[in-house]
Amino acid sequence: MILGTAGHIDHGKTTLIRALTGVDTDRLPEEKRRGITIELGFAPLELDGFGTLGVVDVPGHEAFVRTMLAGATGIDLALLVVAGDEGMMPQTREHLAILELLGVSAGVVAITKADLAEPDWLQLVTDDVRDALARGPLRDAAIVHCSAVSGVGLDALRDAIRDAARSVPARSTGDLFRMPIDRVFSVKGTGTVVTGTVWSGAVDLEDSVQLLPAGLSARVRGIESHGVVKTTATSGIRTAVALGGVDRADIEPRGAVLVRTADRWTPSPVVRADAALRDEAPVIGPRTRVRFHLGTADIGARIVAAGRPVGPGAQVSVRIMLDSAVVARAGDRFVIRTASPAATIGGGVITDPDPPRRRAKPWPLVGARVDQRLRWIVAESSGRGVAIASLAVRLGAKPSEVEEIVLAYAPDGRVGDRLYDSNVMAAVADHCRRSVADAHRDHPLEPGVLVQSVRSGVAASAELVDAVLARLVADGECTMVDGVVARAGWSPGSAPGDAAKIERVRSALIAAGHQPPAIDELSASLGDDTMAILKLLARAGEAVQVTSDRYFSAGAVVELTGLVRGALADNHGRPTSELREITGLTRKYIIPFLEYCDRVGVTVRQEDLRRLAPPTTSAGSV
Repeated sequence: MILGTAGHIDHGKTTLIRALTGVDTDRLPEEKRRGITIELGFAPLELDGFGTLGVVDVPGHEAFVRTMLAGATGIDLALLVVAGDEGMMPQTREHLAILELLGVSAGVVAITKADLAEPDWLQLVTDDVRDALARGPLRDAAIVHCSAVSGVGLDALRDAIRDAARSVPARSTGDLFRMPIDRVFSVKGTGTVVTGTVWSGAVDLEDSVQLLPAGLSARVRGIESHGVVKTTATSGIRTAVALGGVDRADIEPRGAVLVRTADRWTPSPVVRADAALRDEAPVIGPRTRVRFHLGTADIGARIVAAGRPVGPGAQVSVRIMLDSAVVARAGDRFVIRTASPAATIGGGVITDPDPPRRRAKPWPLVGARVDQRLRWIVAESSGRGVAIASLAVRLGAKPSEVEEIVLAYAPDGRVGDRLYDSNVMAAVADHCRRSVADAHRDHPLEPGVLVQSVRSGVAASAELVDAVLARLVADGECTMVDGVVARAGWSPGSAPGDAAKIERVRSALIAAGHQPPAIDELSASLGDDTMAILKLLARAGEAVQVTSDRYFSAGAVVELTGLVRGALADNHGRPTSELREITGLTRKYIIPFLEYCDRVGVTVRQEDLRRLAPPTTSAGSV
């Protein structure tokens, strides 16, 4: 569990943490010299009867609010620090607003320097703090008067923190691993080290990981938490991870996220979100530039709502277009600030971290349920479908919950490892029926339409078309043989007049005997349907395609192969010239016919001779 500080500069946050933990979180020389926190500081806080909290100490100066945001995002528990001799200050109120925007609902207020304030003034400060908390999620937070110097009230503060920590639900296990990175450095003998707070899931030694959005691949060489060597980094703890296979210079820390390679995370330059602006915020139009803060990322952005600008106090569904890609998940909370003047103006919740288009429309309503968002995501995917493996990120669900969600809300749309919209599947089924009907109408002598032709005629994945065809076959509407789809009960050549055409071609082949004319010659005398009829006769076993441009009647092929077999029965090879004389074929016909015999396993060619093929390779049916 992570405890994060908040409060105005010089109200004693770092001194209080040092008194509670024994750790000085100001580690930079400039922080020591100036007496303020510039970067994030970290320390372990041992609480009797509870365990260890990871403490993130954030800067209070207004110039470092972006750093405060990097530390505050992902905390479970807030420690709001207010100096008893000064009271609530502007930065205190902004930090409090940030905590509310980030969904931090548990915490404790420490009124420090209580020994420097008169009792009446201290009571006024306490009342002011309580009034500031009254309308927010920390309205029931304990308020403890204390002094980090004298030690007064520190035991009571520890007790209050422990009680608040017990009210925070434990982070879920079995989730996708994600750790936003706030520091990167090198250690001699160890290599590149990244640190951060594990937001979800776990990572083990030797796991393959990625640094996103850069896409750098690495391996986990070591894990530490507050100086203790670990074999696993789990959610809710401060962690340092040593990485193999990546150089320190290649990593830009702010905005980088460490994830497991096996998990389905995708950086995206656009997100959908439910956004809320503070009452004192300016109107935000689609061209207004703002700063978008998520985890340790601080990115320029524009916010677009459907048909109108976003006004103060509004809560609307929006599309956020980012200057660079962010690694987000549905349910993540973010903060929006203006750059000039620098101010926190709002925030919200990610509702879709990876829309398929940069100009994707905002969702139709705020606070949509998981089933609504799933249906919208699937419908928007059209014929491409949605990878089920991506839903843990896009819906903000644990991997173990995704299967249950799919079964509950989209059981009939599953095809392999993807989900498809039912309306799209119905449209693809109609397309398949039309393709088959058109093929039967336009080519009545053909057995049907090739599956590949059906696929190419519709904007849908081959996987979806194949699944729809399989359902039509299972329902008895169609048949599919050797990649050809037909209407159930279809018989090629059954249209009026087809029988006479077929008989003319059949008779011509039989009459031609062992030396039939080429296809184009037959077509010239018998009509344009001749090629289709030859294929039909071949499928029926009445004709054989010996070469690319010539069919023989089946009877002629049987007779000729019989002559060839008989000539070679003595196991002596014979040249083409002898076989030509035996079969009576001219050179124009004998060479193509012998090549056909080689292909079907009747003969084998050995230099200039032909021999019977061994029985194991003989086709046996010719």
